[in-house]
Amino acid sequence: MKVGMIRCMQTEDYCPGTTDFRMVREKKGVFEGVEEEIEIVGFANCGGCPAKKSVLRARKLVERGADTIAFASCIQKGTPIGYPCPFAKKMKELIQNDLGDGIRLLDYTH
Repeated sequence: MKVGMIRCMQTEDYCPGTTDFRMVREKKGVFEGVEEEIEIVGFANCGGCPAKKSVLRARKLVERGADTIAFASCIQKGTPIGYPCPFAKKMKELIQNDLGDGIRLLDYTH
């Protein structure tokens, strides 16, 4: 599995993504049960509200080898600040429509 992660731009200032990376390394969270090796291809933010740049960033991650796009938990779960992205559903829908069914989307990391 080659993963490209998209995170919330609003949380970048205080969350370095270490838990996201640990979940990959330890195969926990959404990665639990993944038998194959997991490689992180890239880690990008959504581009800021309302996440219009997320489609282009997901496309770039796929161009660089990702077969899976994982939305960091800050997007759908709102961790660590407890404020889920109000555009998360639309962002996922736009990315899915752009990339098609050949790319796996994961709703969270931990």
